[in-house]
Amino acid sequence: MMPRTRLAAALIPAMALLFCLRSEGWDPCVQVVPNISYQCMELNLYKIPDNIPTSTKILDLSFNHLSHLNSHSFSNFPELQMLDLSRCEIQMIEDDAYQGLNHLSTLILTGNPIQSLALGAFSGLSSLEKLVAVETNLASLEDFPIGHLKTLKELNVAHNLIHSFKFPEYFSNLPNLEHLDLSNNKIQNVYHEDLKVLHQMPLLNLSLDLSLNPLDFIEPGTFKEIKLNELTLRSNFNSTHVMKICIQGLAGLKINRLVLGEFKNERNLQSFDRSVLEGLCNLTFEKFRIAYFSEFPRDDIGLFNCLVNVSMISLLSLDLDSLEALPKDCRWQHLELINCNFKQFPTLKLNSLKKFVFTDNKGMSTFTEFELPNLQFLDLKRNRLSFKGCCSHTNFGTTKLKHLDLSFNDVITMNSNFLGLEQLEHVDFQHSNLKQANDFSVFLSLRNLRYLDISYTNTRVVFHGIFVGLVRLQTLKMAGNSFQNNLLPDIFTELTNLIILDLSKCQLEQVSQMAFHSLPRLQVLNMSHNKLLSLDTLPYKPLHSLRILDCSFNRIMESKEQELQHLPRSLALLNLTQNDFACVCEHQSFLQWVKDQRQLLVGAEQMMCTQPLDMQDTPVLSFRNATCQMNKMIISVSVLTVLLVSVAGVLVYKFYFHLMLLAGCKKYGRGESTYDAFVIYSSQDEDWVRNELVKNLEEGVPPFQLCLHYRDFIPGVAIAANIIQEGFHKSRKVIVVVSQHFIQSRWCIFEYEIAQTWQFLSSHAGIIFIVLHKLEKSLLRQQVELYRLLNRNTYLEWEDSVLGQHIFWRRLRKALLDGKPWRPEGTADADSRQQEATAST
Repeated sequence: MMPRTRLAAALIPAMALLFCLRSEGWDPCVQVVPNISYQCMELNLYKIPDNIPTSTKILDLSFNHLSHLNSHSFSNFPELQMLDLSRCEIQMIEDDAYQGLNHLSTLILTGNPIQSLALGAFSGLSSLEKLVAVETNLASLEDFPIGHLKTLKELNVAHNLIHSFKFPEYFSNLPNLEHLDLSNNKIQNVYHEDLKVLHQMPLLNLSLDLSLNPLDFIEPGTFKEIKLNELTLRSNFNSTHVMKICIQGLAGLKINRLVLGEFKNERNLQSFDRSVLEGLCNLTFEKFRIAYFSEFPRDDIGLFNCLVNVSMISLLSLDLDSLEALPKDCRWQHLELINCNFKQFPTLKLNSLKKFVFTDNKGMSTFTEFELPNLQFLDLKRNRLSFKGCCSHTNFGTTKLKHLDLSFNDVITMNSNFLGLEQLEHVDFQHSNLKQANDFSVFLSLRNLRYLDISYTNTRVVFHGIFVGLVRLQTLKMAGNSFQNNLLPDIFTELTNLIILDLSKCQLEQVSQMAFHSLPRLQVLNMSHNKLLSLDTLPYKPLHSLRILDCSFNRIMESKEQELQHLPRSLALLNLTQNDFACVCEHQSFLQWVKDQRQLLVGAEQMMCTQPLDMQDTPVLSFRNATCQMNKMIISVSVLTVLLVSVAGVLVYKFYFHLMLLAGCKKYGRGESTYDAFVIYSSQDEDWVRNELVKNLEEGVPPFQLCLHYRDFIPGVAIAANIIQEGFHKSRKVIVVVSQHFIQSRWCIFEYEIAQTWQFLSSHAGIIFIVLHKLEKSLLRQQVELYRLLNRNTYLEWEDSVLGQHIFWRRLRKALLDGKPWRPEGTADADSRQQEATAST
């Protein structure tokens, strides 16, 4: 016996090998979408797995150990469109590593310590649009071999070691480049020579991000006459002086959107001087954003002089008290003031303004009216504002408003029915406290409104005309409110165009039979988180377009069978999860309906019983209707009776033929057999039996007499009787021709089972198995006894080769000769036939 130490020494290397192979053989990739998307993240892979379908389009191999990418590494995935190799410890990428990936549009190499990058590393990527090479030790764009990627739209080389801003000559071969991210590199100076390529071939749609680079100097004239879509400079400067110099260096730049500022957690400037922005007067741009500057000037006089001609301005997280001294000739059309700590609501007078976003400014409490005659879009959410009188055109100084968002504010008192605001299409009051909204038809004049959200506004619906006038409304959200007597009344009479309705968390206990009768176009209805006790489907009958109905998180116990017929035929998804289902016999029809409607019900497997106690937390689908037919005693007696009758019937049926066989054995046991063998086969194999078996045995030397059902069975006698009397009783042996058709034939299996009994009763009997074709084990295992016999006994296999057939016939004749009586006359006849056959030859 091997000592324990030697055994351990032998097992340790084997276990180490298995550990290395474990990720590839035992931890398969996650199949996100079959044959399309696979996630192989963090599987300790040392090579690309070969068990992924070639049709894969999305492959995530991030966080593995693919240190070396050889040529044609991904040739097994010609359909690949997205490949993620983030943090795979890749150090070397050889030529043609991605060759064959003609459809790849996105390649991610983030976080790989690449030391060797061949000149042809990216060859073959004829459709690449996005390349992410963040944190790859890239020191220069000059050494990055991507000049042939003409389809490239986005290049991200952030968080690298790039010191020079110089655009390589190959950028002239990238006409589709739209976004270049150089943020968080080591760029300090920008010179005119660096952008020579852009001067020669301007990339009009290019967005450039230089954030988090320690900029010290931008040579004046560098950006003159250059056109960009966007330029982002955030957390670049260590002083306002340096920032001022660099902004002056942007003179002559023509740009669509300019972003300046710092990041929330990356603040370098201790103070901000208004003179910093003076250099912007030498730029041409349409949109401007400035963000996260501490100690922003309290006095805004002259601060925006260079921004009067922009169409959009965004001020994000600036320490502003007010916004009063704006230039009179401002042409702003879009103004955003987000989280700027205003102490009072700004009094604006901008005739050109069309869109005003004023959000997350929690330093004030009272709304102040303003004059914006051309305003169409107003967003005032998350300000904790109070409105003493809402809403009319006098509040906002405009009659052109189409979008109004007053969500997540304080008390809003509704004392006007939107007079002068008839063009509104979108109104959102969610999570604000509406007052007097239920006193009159507050929305009467909003005949163009498409979207209304009054969710969680503490509204108690008493007045049935609350939604009168909303004839074009398509979406209504009123979750988290309440109704008188917890009854949903008929309040949607004029909402004939409604498509989406949310009534969740409204404490509803009942629904009026006419509640939805005027909503023929409704497609989505949310009734979840209420207190409904039953699934009364009659109110939903008029909803001919309903697709989704959510009644989850209620107290539904059941629904009557006749009521279930009223569900709309258009319904595709019904959610009844998290209800109080009573799995008792009184609700048998409903419980059976749940089983029959699994495809309709969302999460049917999660529908649980709450009553009775012995079935609590048991899936509704596990309820058995048989328990409701009779009491336990009757069930026990009935089951026992049925069992006894069934067993008796089976025994009578089964032993009827066995008794017949036993009687025949006694009758014919001492007589001489008429046939040498009775052949059991499927009618589908009759051609082989006639042309091969019969021809070779009955016409061969010596001849054998076979019993065949199509030739030797007596007409007018039952098939079973013929099988027993003519087949088994008058034959010495039985030949069983096993094939796929044989296994699938009930008659063949019946004959085979009788043959087993016959062999047991007749001591000299024998069964010869012939297997025509190779059989699948899964199919053969369906007949357990036959499977075992073939495994334990020798059988003959039919082969197509001449030598194989010669051996087959010789073995078969030998088996048939065993026990055959010797007859001299028969031998003489055989000899004469053999001589005749020789003479004819």
